[in-house]
Amino acid sequence: MTFIQPPPELGNQYSDDRVLRSYLARALPPAMLRDIEPGLMEMGGLAGRELYRAQLADRLNEPVLTQWDAWGNRIDRVEVSPLWREAERIAATRGLVAIAYEPRHGVHARLHQFALVYLFTPSTDVYSCPLAMTDGAARALLQSGNQALIQRAVPHLTSRDPKYLWTSGQWMTESIGGSDVGLSETVARRNEKEEWRLFGRKWFTSATTSQMALTLARPEGNPPGGRGLALFYVETRDAEGRPNNMVVDRLKDKLGTRKVPTAELTLDGTKAELVMDSANGVRNIAHVLNITRTWNAVSSVAMMRRGIALARDYAHKRDAFGAKLAQKPLHVDTLAGMQAEMEGAFHLAFHVAALLGKDEAGESQPGQAELLRAFIPIAKLTIARQSVAVLSEVVESFGGAGYVEDTGIPQLLRDAQVFSIWEGTTNVLALDTLRAVQAMDGLGMVRKEAQRLLAEVRESSLSAVADSVKKTLTHAEEWFLAATKTGNAQLEAGARRFALTLGRALELALLLNHAQWSLVHDDGRPAAAARRLSAAGVDLICEMNADDALRLAGDLPE
Repeated sequence: MTFIQPPPELGNQYSDDRVLRSYLARALPPAMLRDIEPGLMEMGGLAGRELYRAQLADRLNEPVLTQWDAWGNRIDRVEVSPLWREAERIAATRGLVAIAYEPRHGVHARLHQFALVYLFTPSTDVYSCPLAMTDGAARALLQSGNQALIQRAVPHLTSRDPKYLWTSGQWMTESIGGSDVGLSETVARRNEKEEWRLFGRKWFTSATTSQMALTLARPEGNPPGGRGLALFYVETRDAEGRPNNMVVDRLKDKLGTRKVPTAELTLDGTKAELVMDSANGVRNIAHVLNITRTWNAVSSVAMMRRGIALARDYAHKRDAFGAKLAQKPLHVDTLAGMQAEMEGAFHLAFHVAALLGKDEAGESQPGQAELLRAFIPIAKLTIARQSVAVLSEVVESFGGAGYVEDTGIPQLLRDAQVFSIWEGTTNVLALDTLRAVQAMDGLGMVRKEAQRLLAEVRESSLSAVADSVKKTLTHAEEWFLAATKTGNAQLEAGARRFALTLGRALELALLLNHAQWSLVHDDGRPAAAARRLSAAGVDLICEMNADDALRLAGDLPE
């Protein structure tokens, strides 16, 4: 009889997740955890069962663009997949955006929100994308002080009613600039009614089905560069449902995140409203980026966790060379390495979420706002790279089955690749990290935060690892000071290794801190993860010859 391999299965993604449950038990007041845990259990059940099954069944469905109706009217209607329609309903009713704006849990609201996001994201084909931008738009509008727009849009953006909820797009990228948004060519003009109208082409607009968007455009007469751009609010359709003087040229054919309706748009007199002043748009949209980059980091961890959960279940079901994979030392070693990377990433992502919650609640300690400014790009770039690496290992851990599309495994890797691109590539975020460190006059505050975390570490096998974190941060500071004196070229060339080193060092410091707490509660697994993460390498800073780099890039002749 032909052998049939049982596929991997998922259980309740909350009750099965030791790392999440342990963190929340430590980070949240007991009464709050008791209050929210039933909702987490329900979301974990949905994510591991109904939504996961629906995700596999929905695999081949993608957004469909209908540009014209039967009578020749331009309608540009985009239909999303059944899974996405269900994800929208669940996201609204479960408050995946709303929780962050409700007073119920105060400073801890972000941790509640992101715990749900972490459970929800892997089973909904990156529906976290429009939710992240919606969250960012709500925060940016509230920070703007524009009461008319706040009253108009924020109740929709933070609603729990699926019929009332709006999602928001974020239209920054143009073909001329990419990450260099200061080159944007979209122009804002006032008409005879003193209304702002936008003219231009946006090359990469995610969540095109959203009811509104925040976008950058240059008011006529403004100077070039980022300072000459302004932040605008756009509603995508009028009261009759007709497009707001915009044309969907096409949907993008992407490597991953194929459920996300990403489009090229032409704006031809699109009605818009200024969010704040008529300049400094890049600075004004920073509130959006802080939120979306945090969503990116949490979603990156969530996808790692999903891949590992499937790989571990499969290891207990797959026989090879006379035993289950879970009994093979090399396979166990591979799974352990993935788990350690995920645990470090988890603690950095949720530390950023906790700092964000404190900052928004006005309960930050002195210097924490500056730390948050540095930690967000560090976390985003570090965890995004880890997600790609771990999910590549996940695919390989299934052998040939991991390369077959209808298992659902390849999609994990294809979708993960977006995290290191969306909201700034690794290099762009590395330069942002440099700016944040320079604004703090160096790494003193980062080192102080790490020392605070490591001060609680007492177990002997962890103390040596803690010492390695301190040495790594000292080395990073020495490199930063020396490179600053040498000049911008050396500083920029090493920025990626510098930022990744800070990210891995912070992950290890946070993991050590939690490991010490866990030992008191009779769980040695976080300590094992800390030792394993340390052994994998933390300090990535090394001297690189600039001329060699030019030779290898092909720009310097021998």
